[in-house]
Amino acid sequence: MSKDPHQYWKKNLQYLAILLVIWFLASFGFGILLAGPLNGIRLGGFKLGFWFAQQGSIYIFVILIFVYVRLMNKLDHKYEVFEE
Repeated sequence: MSKDPHQYWKKNLQYLAILLVIWFLASFGFGILLAGPLNGIRLGGFKLGFWFAQQGSIYIFVILIFVYVRLMNKLDHKYEVFEE
């Protein structure tokens, strides 16, 4: 590895923290804490708070997995630790 491994892991943990905060907000924040106010909005016939609690947080989690893969691929190439 030609670049500092500590910087690599620091950036990796930064990505993880940001993505976990987003998932926490989507699942716990929108699905539980803000479910009441969001239930005034309808999405596909369902109340938005209910949708986040049942479906939305799962969709967001899957999207975040793909975002994490993309970010890590870029980071791996930047620090020359990628696999072919």
